[in-house]
Amino acid sequence: MSRTRTLSDAAWARIEPLMPVASRKGGRPFQDHRRVVEGIVWRFRTGSPWRDLPAEFGPWQTAWKRHRRFSADGTWDEIHAEILADADAVGEIDWAVSVDSTINRAHQHATNLPRDTGGSVELQESARGAA
Repeated sequence: MSRTRTLSDAAWARIEPLMPVASRKGGRPFQDHRRVVEGIVWRFRTGSPWRDLPAEFGPWQTAWKRHRRFSADGTWDEIHAEILADADAVGEIDWAVSVDSTINRAHQHATNLPRDTGGSVELQESARGAA
């Protein structure tokens, strides 16, 4: 796989029909979706800043704007849902879920229980009650 080809032809054939088309109202038509999407994939795979996107993917501003637009209009959500549905239909997804209680921690002030710091009662009284 080359540096600029991050998606296989089969993967691109699956998501290409889900890409938005240019508006009938006119305006500037989209640049090549595949080149821009591969730039977005490359950026997230490497973790590099948008400005470090290689020139083979086109201007970084185009990739950033397209990613932002697709996030806002639900294109990425639609692609994700379609891919999940296809994978589920052929049994490639195991839906077993494990939840660990350590990730569901509440803030210390979220409890209804009285606070016991282990100190004496006099130290826990308010200044008004001690006088």
